[in-house]
Amino acid sequence: MQGSAIQKSHETNHVHHDHRLFGLVLFLIAESSIFLGLFSAFLVYKTVMPIWPPTGTPELELLLPGINTIILISSSFVMHKGQAAIKKNDVSGLKLWFGITALMGFIFLAGQMYEYFHLEMGLTTNLFASCFYVLTGFHGLHVSFGLLLILAVLWRSSKEGHYTSESHFGVEAAEIYWHFVDVVWIVLFVLVYLL
Repeated sequence: MQGSAIQKSHETNHVHHDHRLFGLVLFLIAESSIFLGLFSAFLVYKTVMPIWPPTGTPELELLLPGINTIILISSSFVMHKGQAAIKKNDVSGLKLWFGITALMGFIFLAGQMYEYFHLEMGLTTNLFASCFYVLTGFHGLHVSFGLLLILAVLWRSSKEGHYTSESHFGVEAAEIYWHFVDVVWIVLFVLVYLL
């Protein structure tokens, strides 16, 4: 009797996990659509404008955004080590790797803010500047939300037994979201800084 109750509870958790994962995927599809619209608008402007970026637009620096790109992409690998740790019931490993990931995310945002304060253009300088700030700012908002998810995982992992090798959806969700943020940044970096 007790064995069937445990199995039923395990099946309920699995179904609940599937619904949460489905909801996360739908959310990411919706967010991807927004970014796709923004990227498409940027490419349309780039294609139809006779000069892009418009004359007088300061050239974007590549060093800081390049370093930021390396930091953000590397943070995905660091974060994955945290998920690998919890799959082995290593909560301290989860905390370590997610803590390092959060630090890398904060460094990325600090680098972006530094770039904003040192650019010689503002949101309303021209169409390119507006596109630049909307794209990078919207992405920065997503990085900030990802950091909140990581901090929530760190906070919840301090509760004994909250995350285990069998129950760690919050860890998975935060990691999936963070990978999404990374992929979006790669596309953004190529479109805005390199093309």
